[in-house]
Amino acid sequence: MGNVVHVVGTGTIGEPLVGLLCDMKHQLGIDEVTFYKHSAVLTDRPKVKGLLNRGGKLVVDKEKIKDFRELDLEPEYTAEEAIERATVVVDCTPKGIGLQNKEKFYKKYEDKVTGFLAQGSEFGFGKMYAAGINDDALNSDKYIQIVSCNTHNIAVAIKTVAMRQSADNFVSGRFVCIRRTNDISQSSGFVPSPEVGVHNDERGTHHARDVWHLYNTLGLDLDVFSSAMKVNTQYMHAIWFDIAVKKETSTEEIIDNFINEPRVAVTNKKLANLVFSFGRDHGHYGRILNQTVAVLPTIFVRNKHEVVGFCFTPQDGNSLLSSVTAVEHLLYPEDYRERIEVLSPFLFDEV
Repeated sequence: MGNVVHVVGTGTIGEPLVGLLCDMKHQLGIDEVTFYKHSAVLTDRPKVKGLLNRGGKLVVDKEKIKDFRELDLEPEYTAEEAIERATVVVDCTPKGIGLQNKEKFYKKYEDKVTGFLAQGSEFGFGKMYAAGINDDALNSDKYIQIVSCNTHNIAVAIKTVAMRQSADNFVSGRFVCIRRTNDISQSSGFVPSPEVGVHNDERGTHHARDVWHLYNTLGLDLDVFSSAMKVNTQYMHAIWFDIAVKKETSTEEIIDNFINEPRVAVTNKKLANLVFSFGRDHGHYGRILNQTVAVLPTIFVRNKHEVVGFCFTPQDGNSLLSSVTAVEHLLYPEDYRERIEVLSPFLFDEV
């Protein structure tokens, strides 16, 4: 069968991930891409046909084969068949379902599958991972959790501002995640006005909690805290950061750090819709795959040790980059970095 990557779910991350893996499968050394669709929904038929046309193979529950055939969609495998024959499984289901799938299905096939991935909402699924942040922490891990898109953004902001030379330079970080209300592909969850979030523990929201766990895989114990709110837009998340550093620095130095940091895009645009539009016009599935888009006019250094600014979160594009990188690490641990260079056209220096 060769290398088979199975994606569970076709939502805001699952669909573009299947498309990306299909489009690049030869360069990535993947022989087959399969994807699981839970429900036979008429309005989803164009999406499923699009993925089939790209070369994906449809997977459904055994008892729903007839329902999909009535929509003129022919399943290739049943759900458990696809997991059993996969080399890597990427779970892109809604919050909570990935952990259920781990207990119900994935543990049964640990001896046959090289590795399992889940997305940011599945806290406790496996080792936290963000491409370019903690690659050195990936060993022979069977279960990997790709952190959320805003967690990616915070993590790379910390690295760029404070850790380019040494992790000891980081003192503390405070972050406000200004979140879009829902994805443009979603028809529910929109809020009529800004909605503030609550603080759940000593690190605030899950974003700082997950960043702490992410860097803890490298043996670091970071002083981080985050707050979050939703605003009534569907365009992009934004993050305000306040990072304290030991070594004296300047606004010019920090701007140079962002310009020269791999996987970081910079922009002089201060409107989210203009950045979003760039991704729609130039990205894969309309997505910028960079870890963050730093807004250069907002970056400022106070008292030589405090760095503040804003950066936009490229929706789930950074999660897609880390998902593909983790897949390649599982398939080709020796040369995965070279293989993911195929994604370079969707990583931008400037937006």
